[in-house]
Order: sequence, then structure tokens, then C-alpha cells
Amino acid sequence: MASICELNSKKPEILYPNFWEYKVIMDSKEHDEKKLEEIVANKEHKISFSKHSNGGKYMSFNVSVLVNSEAERVELFEKFKKISKFVL
Repeated sequence: MASICELNSKKPEILYPNFWEYKVIMDSKEHDEKKLEEIVANKEHKISFSKHSNGGKYMSFNVSVLVNSEAERVELFEKFKKISKFVL
């Protein structure tokens, strides 16, 4: 299935600085909110618990971070990916 960006043949324009929202999903047994805090400690941010999965195996957090560039946004995504099951 093609995405809207592929159909338009161009990337969306994102203006920086911008508060970027990540949804970080972690294993309930291994979650550590402190790991999220360490990644964004020197940036303006907000971390809030979102919910547990139906079976309780996973828990998710909303992470809002002020990013100054696409490179910084992608770098944060990669760091979150290393400590979690999924990042949206």
C-alpha cells in the first residue's frame, strides 16, 4: 500500500523547532521510565504514562520533545527504538 508521501512524490514539510510526539511501547517487565528520561534529559520534554496493553504484557508512554532538526528527531527515534519494543 502506498503512503500519501509516496503518492505525492515529496516529503511533508516539517518546520523546526517543533515539539515532536513519540509513543514508546515497552515490555512491562523490563520498562524503565528512567531510560526515557536519560535520553531526553538535556532537552525540553514531557513524559507521561499512556496505558497497559490488554494482557498487561506491554505499557506505553507518550514522549513529547522539542527537536531542532530532522536529524535530531531521527536520532531520538533510534535511541528510543534501542530501549523499547516499538516506537511510533
